[in-house]
Amino acid sequence: MIHPLASVETGAEVDPSAEIGAWALVESGAVVGPRCRIAAHAVVKRGSRLKEDVVVDHFAVVGGDPQDLAFDRATASFADVGAGTVIREHATVHRATKPGGATVVGAGCLLMAGSHVAHDCALGARVILANGCMLGGHVTVGDAAFVSGGTAVHQFCRIGAGAMISGNAVITEDVPPQTLAHGRNEVSGLNLVGLRRRGAAAETTAELKRAYHAVFGPGADCAALAAAALAGGGYSSPEATEFLSFFGGGTRGRFARPR
Repeated sequence: MIHPLASVETGAEVDPSAEIGAWALVESGAVVGPRCRIAAHAVVKRGSRLKEDVVVDHFAVVGGDPQDLAFDRATASFADVGAGTVIREHATVHRATKPGGATVVGAGCLLMAGSHVAHDCALGARVILANGCMLGGHVTVGDAAFVSGGTAVHQFCRIGAGAMISGNAVITEDVPPQTLAHGRNEVSGLNLVGLRRRGAAAETTAELKRAYHAVFGPGADCAALAAAALAGGGYSSPEATEFLSFFGGGTRGRFARPR
């Protein structure tokens, strides 16, 4: 299943069931799991670890060096890609900056054409990055989040699980779980369509609405209100608890919110 024009370096681990196209490059130290498909002209660099059924499409690069001027190329770090993830044309995933560290793309993700996952990012399962989406270093993205085309996300930001960000948005603050974000750090409500598509119970949606209104208010301290709502109890769904807990984490200390 390896095309005679492909280049698979000595020291690469390639499962016999994997398919590698013409002029593709798999460097020494890369791991390509069962039934992976590496298309023509794709590049899988050292430190890349691909689980089963991963697709790396034409001209995509997995495991490239971080775009960090202080990075030492001799650093042994990784780019991990979960099972069933599809990485489309010209998309890039860079490896981590610290020895032994890993940039992580979870299972079942879709990185559309031209999207970029920078060093030390961590994407959960079933995340979708649309065309031209750009994640800065150390960004975390929760399960089932959808980041639309052309969106730029600042380094160290968090995108909560189930959030949806509209096209060409500029995100420099944390986006809470299950919300809709647009423009520059603006939230316009809950991602009700996404919740319905994922089969969320009516009780879960009702709790999320109550938590949303408990946190967001004119001039309110979101973190303090979220902590108070959690302490007061009355929330049984994991989604509502995760939403409120989100405001107590992160490093940026700022949250996208209604304007």
